[in-house]
This record gives sequence, structure tokens and C-alpha cells, in this order.
Amino acid sequence: MKDFSDSTIAYLGPRGTFTEEALMSQSDLARAKLIAYPTFAAVMEAVDSREVDYAFVAIENSIEGTVSASIDPLIFDYDLFVIREVVSDIHLNLMANTGTQISQITKVLSYPHALAQCRGFLTEYLPEAQIVATNSTSEAAMLVAESPEPTLAALAPSVSAGLYNLEILKKNVEDHQGNQTRFFLLNKDHLAPRSGHDKTTVVCFQISDRPGSLISILAQFSARNINLTKLESRPSKAGLGHYCFVIDLEGHIEDPIVADTLAELHRSLPELKLIGSYPSAANNDPDKVGELKDRSSKAETWLSDLLSRIDRLA
Repeated sequence: MKDFSDSTIAYLGPRGTFTEEALMSQSDLARAKLIAYPTFAAVMEAVDSREVDYAFVAIENSIEGTVSASIDPLIFDYDLFVIREVVSDIHLNLMANTGTQISQITKVLSYPHALAQCRGFLTEYLPEAQIVATNSTSEAAMLVAESPEPTLAALAPSVSAGLYNLEILKKNVEDHQGNQTRFFLLNKDHLAPRSGHDKTTVVCFQISDRPGSLISILAQFSARNINLTKLESRPSKAGLGHYCFVIDLEGHIEDPIVADTLAELHRSLPELKLIGSYPSAANNDPDKVGELKDRSSKAETWLSDLLSRIDRLA
């Protein structure tokens, strides 16, 4: 099991973001030195320039979908690898300075994805309020706390209320239950070893003027019975109608069948980019990963022993 106690991890700040909350849920990552940066771009640049050892970024939300500020730099701007995914429950709270009433609020601050996750609540309770985007949910809470205006409120995690001495006026105001965000732990140089319960994320750049390009990509996975857990198109930034495909699949690049599939795609596509092979979030507890590695190793030893007993002269 890797020791992160001497490592540095960049995350979206200031203190009190959902990103920090998700980081702290991982016992090994919580032992690292956590460094807050003001934007996703700054977080990614910090690990790419080796200013820090790792970056921890939100990549997808169950309500609002992909976080483009994270996935697009991974596709187009940086060569970084995912070594872990973390899925965290998200609960947003309306908070303001002590004594503020909901009826007094004229302006609500938060990160755009958080605002979008609370559209129904805002329409019902604060239809006349001005909506203001900030760089993070915790920055919204900080700005409310620093402002002399008594009519400001923020949508932020409960930890932000404690950090900035704000009063929670209404809890869990997200529009849908099951609100979760998926995070990636990124580094510059290394892939994660196989855990026995892994995902692999790749970006396939299609031949845009060839009919059936996407079908031919998917056929490679279907022919090998590889399950895809996500398929998303992203503009390739080469003009309208030009797309690449971000694909999550079950398995690790060390699995022969996955390696064979990726090698074939690399041969047939203009470009194939590996974003990472990493333990599934369902098994991201360090102790669980260690157990899976041990079981995988024993299974390989068992199979190797059986194969060694084959009589090639029979």
C-alpha cells in the first residue's frame, strides 16, 4: 500500500470544498499535505509542472454530468494518469450570515454545477434572487462571510458553514436524491497496478469522414466481451462535427484482453489516449485494494501452476 504521508496533493480550494471533503474520506490521502488552488486549471497545472505530486479533481456529477473544466484539460492539454477514483455523496446547503432570513436573500453564490443541481429549489424558494457563479462552493461561503451585505447566501457543503461561521438556513437543497460526484486522483508519471477490480479510461479520436467510425470502435470491445461503463462524446476542438469519445471500460491494461483491445484501437485510430487504469471506486478503500491484489496474485499463482502441468508431448 502506498504511503502518501510525504506527498503533496493539489485540490480546488479554498478550504471547505466538496473536493476537500472527498479527499478527507480517504484515510491514506488525508495524511498527505493538501494544497488548495483557486481553479481547476491551477490544480492541473500544479501537478503537470511537478509543483505537487498529485492532483485531485471532480470529473463527473450524477445530476449535471461531466465537469468539462477537468475532463477537457485531461484530454487535450496534459498527459496525466488517473490512479484512483473516489465517489462521494453531495449535499448542498443554503447558508448565510447569522440572523439572515430566507425572505431577505437577494443574491445566491455558488459554483455553476452546484447552482444547476439546485435549480428547482431556487425557483421555488428564491425566484427573484440573483444567481452568481464562483470558482468553488467554499469560495461562495467565504465571500458571503466576508461581505457586509445581509442579503447574500451561498450554496455549499455543511463543513463550509463551520469554517466561515455561517448559519445553515436550509439543508440538503439539491433537487435529486442520490447526488454524487466522481473524483480522479492524478499524477504525472505512473499508472496504478492492477487491483483485481479495475476500470480503464481511454479517449478515442475517430476518423471523422469515415462512415461507421464509432461502430468500429465499439465492435472491438464487443468482440472481446468487455463491458463499457461509460461512453461520452466530446468536441475535438477541430471544428463542428468533429468529436472524440471518452470510454470507461471494466478491466486493467495489465489484463491481456484489455491490452489486446487497446493495441488494436491504437493501430486503427488516428489517436488513442490512455487516461488511466485504476481501482474502481467501489473498492477504493486502501485495505480493500490490498485484499484484492492479494486475491488476484493467488489466482494467478493457481492458474500458473495448472498451466505448468500441461504435458506438451501428450
